[in-house]
Amino acid sequence: MLAPEWMKNAKFPFGCVLIANRGEVACRIARACKELELSPVAIYTSNDKDAPLLDLCDQNYFLEGETLHETYLNIDAIINAAKETGAQAIHPGFGFLSESAEFAQAVTESGLIWVGPSPDAIEIMGDKMSAREKMRSVGVPLVPGHEVISTEVKDIHQELITVGPKLGFPLLLKASAGGGGKGMRVVNRPGEMAGAIEAAQREAESAFGDGRIYVEKLLSGCKHIEIQILADGYGNIIHLGERECSLQRRHQKVIEECPSPALNERLRNQMGAAGIAAAAAVTYMGAGTVEFLLDGENFYFLEMNTRLQVEHPVTEYVTGIDIVHQQFRIAAGLNLGIAQKDVSMKGHSIESRIYAEDPSSGFLPSAGPLLRLKMPQGPGIRVDSGVIEGNSIDTNFDPMIAKIIVYGSDRKSAIMRMKHALKDTVLLGLQTNIEFLHALLCDEDVVKGETTTNLIENKWPKGWTPSIDIDTLALGAIACAISQNLGSANLDYSKNNNVFPDPFLKLNNKYP
Repeated sequence: MLAPEWMKNAKFPFGCVLIANRGEVACRIARACKELELSPVAIYTSNDKDAPLLDLCDQNYFLEGETLHETYLNIDAIINAAKETGAQAIHPGFGFLSESAEFAQAVTESGLIWVGPSPDAIEIMGDKMSAREKMRSVGVPLVPGHEVISTEVKDIHQELITVGPKLGFPLLLKASAGGGGKGMRVVNRPGEMAGAIEAAQREAESAFGDGRIYVEKLLSGCKHIEIQILADGYGNIIHLGERECSLQRRHQKVIEECPSPALNERLRNQMGAAGIAAAAAVTYMGAGTVEFLLDGENFYFLEMNTRLQVEHPVTEYVTGIDIVHQQFRIAAGLNLGIAQKDVSMKGHSIESRIYAEDPSSGFLPSAGPLLRLKMPQGPGIRVDSGVIEGNSIDTNFDPMIAKIIVYGSDRKSAIMRMKHALKDTVLLGLQTNIEFLHALLCDEDVVKGETTTNLIENKWPKGWTPSIDIDTLALGAIACAISQNLGSANLDYSKNNNVFPDPFLKLNNKYP
């Protein structure tokens, strides 16, 4: 692909980039490198030896080890991989070490270029309590809550027991470190406080090695809105509008869209200005996302993600700005080249996250081989994925298999395009949430844009089960009969597509 216009006269202080990640985000970054005429380097383990990433990169470096801490979380091994392959820069993607101040510091101290914000900014914003203190100092509105100064487990326990009732129930206990819903507990009444504190501290310590927690007033019926930020090293900070991320289960997003149907231009400008103020408070540099809760016309700071966000493609579709390209531009020491007045939002984009999980069992993770994989194609459809047919999904990594992103002239056409894209997706061999996502987009409240962070929990508290019609039951009976006949013939189904038809696969989702 040809480099974008701004690259024609750009001088990069690096020509080779190691991607410190795996899966779909690593593939996304590798493609961006190729577009910018940079040479991408992949790291991989035995689990990923057949991953499509390896074909996208110019060099592949095998990481010795079996566990995550020995491989994708091994700072020394990754920096050594960069040096041995001649990489001059490291892009962390999202997840793993992407928000590790220690990793960012180690990369820069080793003489490599870190494609991301400074270690100081990561450290301040990565700790939710210090982030709240910083946001309070610059006037960014906060969810009512209380941060505990002490690091002693006993003192934290006593202080939260004392202050909790003063905030008023329900409350939300949150880990100061990390994210992804780990170390979070809802407390509905005083009698639940002690047990919830112990559980949240234990989970936070296990997940992040940091048992500190704090408490916020639980705001129900709110929207989750995030502002995309770009900042260079010359004091220029802009926002690229908002993303609506209210559709979540277990504090994990499943569908995101841009723009939000809830925001008017005035509110968008207010939230954008608050996002810029948050970034300026920590002298931010790079791409980042400031997350807010929206309660009517009032909004409150939640946290800042100091990395590329999973749902960045919807912003790229609507603004026409490639966020990964901008990350490399900023890391290269170039200014943004974009002013706030140059940013406009046109049309509507929706992203659906395809997860390996069983919606009927409370969205528990699923695992298994991708026996058949066909992703949707067509105008206004983009698929970000890091797997191919024949790969396996296991429980060692995030259960997200792929992202389907669509673009339409308006929200109604984007929803319709996404529904058709989901119907055109064939993913067989393990349980997924594809049918649930389609049902979600058919839900009356979702269609009207009246989504909240607890919509899925309220409507399907025990999980979602598809309705079964008579035709499906009849096909199932036929499939069972075929299964018994084929089984008695002792045939190798994996090698004989003629005797193992697709309808049978689709109904059973696995080999017999």
